[in-house]
Amino acid sequence: MDILFRYFPDLTPRQREQFQQLDHEFRGWNERVNLIARTDVDNLAERHFLHSLGIAKAVQFPAGSTVLDVGTGGGLPGLPLAILFPEVEFHLIDSIGKKIKAVQDMAHALKLHNVTAEQVRAEQVRSKFDFVVSRAVTRLANFHPWIAQRYTATASTDESHGLYYLKGGDLTEEIEESGLVATVTNLSDFFEEEFFDTKKVVFVPANKAISKGKRTNNV
Repeated sequence: MDILFRYFPDLTPRQREQFQQLDHEFRGWNERVNLIARTDVDNLAERHFLHSLGIAKAVQFPAGSTVLDVGTGGGLPGLPLAILFPEVEFHLIDSIGKKIKAVQDMAHALKLHNVTAEQVRAEQVRSKFDFVVSRAVTRLANFHPWIAQRYTATASTDESHGLYYLKGGDLTEEIEESGLVATVTNLSDFFEEEFFDTKKVVFVPANKAISKGKRTNNV
């Protein structure tokens, strides 16, 4: 966990304890459910927890706001972000029930009262949120229509509200294909490890989602 504490030195003792416990709980569940590739467990803190927290380099979720984590898998990026932002409400969803069970168990063990988790597809969600986060579920053009109608009225009036999508590689073609207005944050600007050389956060504002040159209704 030292890598997390180095990049996020202002974590409280309670938050540090929760990250240590998350590491323990995640490893235990991964033996049973295979939340991430078992060959990658040794890189859990850097490539999964710190990667998830990369979103916090692109946005600071305000207290009282709501965040939807789509395709959370084993709780990434939602659980690390929920520890970092204890006054923000996170709803983590995935279509695979056993993974959601693991997420629910970990959230309970860590006493993350700001986390709920549900087995459901993104396009079936009916609640609305200020922000959406996800880790590279699919191409942006495929993903965005699933969540375009999931924003609150507040999100449509705030320039920082919208989708924060963790992706890797050269995204020029993918963003152009989507027809969306997007801003890219390079995580290599914040994290020095080689893993982050090509890792990015793609931000699509809730109030500026434009497809094929036309404004779409995201509220």
